Amino acid sequence: MSSLSTSWAVNMSALKRTDQLKDVKRIHIQGLSSARRLMTECDISTLASFFVLYEATNQELSEFEVLDRMHAVLTAMRAALREGLEHPNRTPSDMIDGGAFLMNTFIEGGGSLLCTPFSLVVRNALAAAENNACMGRIVAAPTAGASGVLPGAYLTIADQHAVPDERVIQGLFVAGGIGECIAIQASLSGSRHGCQAEIGSASSMTAAALTSLFSDDQNAIESAAAFALKNVLGLVCDPVAGLVEIPCVKRNVMASVNAVASAEMALAGIKSVIPFDEVVQAMDRIGCDMPNSLKETSLGGLAATPTAVRIAARFENRRT
Repeated sequence: MSSLSTSWAVNMSALKRTDQLKDVKRIHIQGLSSARRLMTECDISTLASFFVLYEATNQELSEFEVLDRMHAVLTAMRAALREGLEHPNRTPSDMIDGGAFLMNTFIEGGGSLLCTPFSLVVRNALAAAENNACMGRIVAAPTAGASGVLPGAYLTIADQHAVPDERVIQGLFVAGGIGECIAIQASLSGSRHGCQAEIGSASSMTAAALTSLFSDDQNAIESAAAFALKNVLGLVCDPVAGLVEIPCVKRNVMASVNAVASAEMALAGIKSVIPFDEVVQAMDRIGCDMPNSLKETSLGGLAATPTAVRIAARFENRRT
């Protein structure tokens, strides 16, 4: 048993479980509100603890097994980030052309407009998202197209504050739990609900995870998740040439910065007026109203601009 699993076992054993969850075969939730009600009923103090139990029960695994699996996810996420920083990332379409490498040179030259950690968030989001565009191994969080957000913001800030891995992994369960609440009530798919469902969900998950690193306050974590998703409601999915490159990679940066801002507002005590579940339900309705031309079909938005059409034609000619 790893030291991580051992330390978590001590924490989990301190929880007061009711008979309602001791022998249950599957835990059902309808969203974050119902998860929080269940936590209150069962005297579970943190969202991380609840979602570890939720995952273990519903996957029919031990809590140690799900913790070890999440440790593997963390390892893979860090590897994807390292791979994205090893060399300039370039794709056959030429739309991705070493952005993370250029950002790193900018940072090393003292060019940061605010501070180095902020610029590192930008660089790392670019690196992980570019690694996906270059067919590298990534962690879909919640999708491949949004795989730069958690590494970009969450891992960068955790590293800056020297947060121990145990706490980092707890935050990843919070992120996963928020993603689950979105998936239950709406969708994580750009082809169903536009980019708000992919980048928006990733930003919401990351904001919640970031907040959980520094506070166990459930209201603050919920507000952070709500802020981040509210800020990108209506965002369309319009990939140029049908590739997960432009504008997808840069939107990972936007979502990372949005997550940090949302977490800071929540940690400052600012509360979301609209509850998280209602924000998700609003996203669902917006996604249903969104035309198909703006849902990953490359028929509208940026993908339909004259420049994008020329890029798509040039790339298609290369392939043939």
